[in-house]
Amino acid sequence: MTPLVSILIPAYNAERWIGDTIQSALAQTWPRAEVIIVDDGSRDRTFQTARQFASKTVSVVTQENQGASAARNRAFELSQGDYVQWLDADDLVAPDKIARQMEAAEEVGSKRTLISSAWAYFIYSQNRAEFVPTPLWCDLAPVEWLIRKMGQNLQMPPATWLVSRELTQSAGPWDTRLTFDDDGEYFCRAVRASDGIRFIPEARIFYRVSGPGTVSDFDQSEEKLASLFLSMQLHVQYLRSLEDSERIRAACLSYLQRRLFRFYPEHKRLVDELQQLAGSLGSRLEVSQLRWKYSLIQKLLGWKLTMRVRQHYNRSKSFLVRSIDKALFCLEGTR
Repeated sequence: MTPLVSILIPAYNAERWIGDTIQSALAQTWPRAEVIIVDDGSRDRTFQTARQFASKTVSVVTQENQGASAARNRAFELSQGDYVQWLDADDLVAPDKIARQMEAAEEVGSKRTLISSAWAYFIYSQNRAEFVPTPLWCDLAPVEWLIRKMGQNLQMPPATWLVSRELTQSAGPWDTRLTFDDDGEYFCRAVRASDGIRFIPEARIFYRVSGPGTVSDFDQSEEKLASLFLSMQLHVQYLRSLEDSERIRAACLSYLQRRLFRFYPEHKRLVDELQQLAGSLGSRLEVSQLRWKYSLIQKLLGWKLTMRVRQHYNRSKSFLVRSIDKALFCLEGTR
């Protein structure tokens, strides 16, 4: 019998995007799929919008707000699929994405192999999405994949993966303690539990940059800082459990160094703990050097205010880019 694929969609305040996301799931050319949407206590009309798609193959449930990880765990509990396609409520999958990956899964023959795909950022219009290869876009052993991810600061969004039920169960549930980088931690576990990654370049997903207020937006809140810190500790633990060598320690140090600026200098306790972790890896983290324009501001205003200026600048730049993309998207619609 043709394997069943479960497309699992956690959703929170995703009224603007959820319809397009569900439609992309329903457009899959793979013949056997079920779609499960778990509304995580949204305050907008996410649940009502999703309910319009309810059918024999589309289930829509709601729960009190517990976070994205809890919603994903609930979706998996309700699923019956032989394979799992995780899909965030604002992302899109190409129509043949699952079919291409399932062909590879059947060719490989191992339920312990992770199947990945190509991906591209977009805001409003898919037409401007650019697929730019990274060192993760190839077949890799688990330890090699994690070294590249952590050592070179790379990522693969949740929707890129197709995971067998066996491997999903082996990786364990999503960690409900995490409210930021929960996907990074989860797939680090999934990779560690796998026997390797098979990359399918023809399979594609579109990763939406949704902007401020979303789970993936790092807003410097205490909750997200604590979540990032825990995720970083777990990343290092997982990689070192596979191999404890000089190259592993170098990748872990690079990973910690790139994220130090999130905590320095306001969160001294966490900075001290990161230095202790770096010490266990045989080195010490250095304070990141600012670009020249921020270095001048730092001399005048201090580190804390400089970080706020940089954050405000980045948000303003992001707002401008988003506004232009939205205008172009609306113009395409009028044509």
